[in-house]
Amino acid sequence: MADPYSLLGVTRSATEAEVKSAYRKLAKELHPDKNKDNPKAADKFSAVTNAYDLLSDKDKRARFDRGEIDGDGNPTAPFGFGGGGGRGSSGGGFESGGADFGDIFEGLFGGPGRRAGGGGGFGGGGFGRQAPPQKGANVAYRLAVQFVDAATLAPQRITLQDGKTIDLKLFAGVETGTQMRLSGKGQAGPGGAGDAIVTVEVKPHPFFKRDGDNVLLDLPITLDEAVKGGKVKVPTVDGPVMLGVTAGATSGKTLRLRGRGFTGKDGQRGDQLVTLQIDVPADDPAIQALVESWQDQRAVRAHLGV
Repeated sequence: MADPYSLLGVTRSATEAEVKSAYRKLAKELHPDKNKDNPKAADKFSAVTNAYDLLSDKDKRARFDRGEIDGDGNPTAPFGFGGGGGRGSSGGGFESGGADFGDIFEGLFGGPGRRAGGGGGFGGGGFGRQAPPQKGANVAYRLAVQFVDAATLAPQRITLQDGKTIDLKLFAGVETGTQMRLSGKGQAGPGGAGDAIVTVEVKPHPFFKRDGDNVLLDLPITLDEAVKGGKVKVPTVDGPVMLGVTAGATSGKTLRLRGRGFTGKDGQRGDQLVTLQIDVPADDPAIQALVESWQDQRAVRAHLGV
């Protein structure tokens, strides 16, 4: 696998926030739904997701930086030659450095790994320890979540590669790019199954928009509702509610419905911000007759200097 830093286009000194930002940008560009005619995009999407999985895990990232694992999370070759990639000994042989050489030397000498003798040319350390069985590979999944489901933390269901379905519980603060790890739901391996890494994508909504933990809505109201005021029905992620509009309301006025937004990481729900938009019908004879006999004398643009 390619270097995960290169895949995400970040340096090795990149912060967690920079790594996450780079991943979100690439995930958006390579998303299979946006590249239906480009099958290679799905492979690239999976590659950058696996790269983000490694770099977003502090332990794995540190081990990769030390050269202990490769970009797939698999252990790297435990030794090298002289001034090359491994840790060469000063005497020209090999140093164990605490690594496990049992399997390697078993293959070289046709027998079980053995401890080097005083004149054997090998540095200190034992070669009799067996390497722990390797876990299976992680498997990346993409979970498309409806906007309202994400806002209300509705349970989700995902189908794994083996055909089994699992019900998932969304957690507070969920957003596009959020990852959920399902332990032991990856590919099988001698040391046990790997994990399933589920990346969430919150789908856009026809009329709701998200701003942090708040939900935004432009609400059309009629001219008589704006002039006279009253109660109007408003959609929310929790279902419709009645909202009071004061008499003389204007387009652009924003009203707040508390606790009708997304649940933040602190467990508190944001609000729904409703911006009124007065919808005046075109070519209505009654309205035409009304304005013919009445004219607003206010200087409504005076604050603009015109």
